[in-house]
Amino acid sequence: MKVGVGLPFKMPTESWGYISELARRADAGPYSSFAALDRLAYDNYEAMAELAAVAAVTQRLRLVTTILLAPLRNAGVLAKQAATIDAISNGRLSLGLAVGGREDDAVVAPANFRDRGKRFEEQLRMMRRIWAGEILEGAERPVGPAPVQPGGPEILIGGTHPKAMDRVGKFANGYVMGGRALEAEWAKGVITQVEESWAAHGREGRPRIVVTLPCALGPGADDAVAGALADYYGGAGTPGAARQGRAQPTSPEVIRNALRMHEELGSDEVIFRPVTPDLEQLERLTDAIG
Repeated sequence: MKVGVGLPFKMPTESWGYISELARRADAGPYSSFAALDRLAYDNYEAMAELAAVAAVTQRLRLVTTILLAPLRNAGVLAKQAATIDAISNGRLSLGLAVGGREDDAVVAPANFRDRGKRFEEQLRMMRRIWAGEILEGAERPVGPAPVQPGGPEILIGGTHPKAMDRVGKFANGYVMGGRALEAEWAKGVITQVEESWAAHGREGRPRIVVTLPCALGPGADDAVAGALADYYGGAGTPGAARQGRAQPTSPEVIRNALRMHEELGSDEVIFRPVTPDLEQLERLTDAIG
């Protein structure tokens, strides 16, 4: 079981010092990946620019978007950005992608919100063609640079809609699970749907399953997670309770149990996202996972 680390939901303007130090420590420690999330109408760094910077201060970690909202972007530009980061990082980029569910992000992009699923599939096809070195109709040259990873960066699909599940087998290398990932039966059901999509599209091998979970450890951990989730998803945080009553990784025991559970379920990696920009949280997480 691989264990990655991610950034808090919200990242103030002066956060680069924290981000870069977190990345360096994770790169030197037991972690497999470094994850950045994506929103547009929110106080966070732009994920692709952020990971390009992180690539320059790390040597080993995979750089993962969990999740990048692809329909907010132009497919050709996104393909070039991804290939550039892949080249800078010597093939360490994984693109977790989804359509997004917040219309305000689409409003400020601007991008059409109603047809985002259709455009997302068109983007996936176009990016694969670009990474394969094809010259697109009407263009005189291919889009460079060529990615280091053959065929382009790893693609992981997020979302729980049946169409999202179908896209895993149709277009991707795997799946990103969030939401109720600490609930064994729910997580097992999601993995089953992903595997069914994989088989339905005649794919060989198996899809990679990556799990993302917010976390906090130490005094006030429950309130920290509840507040962060409420701020990100909307609504008021409830002191002492996680969003909608769900269990969250707020103790070493819960974190270790989550790792054991997902190892038994066949997940490949769990990425924990400390909800506050505090380097002590990384130290506590490292101690918790052993």
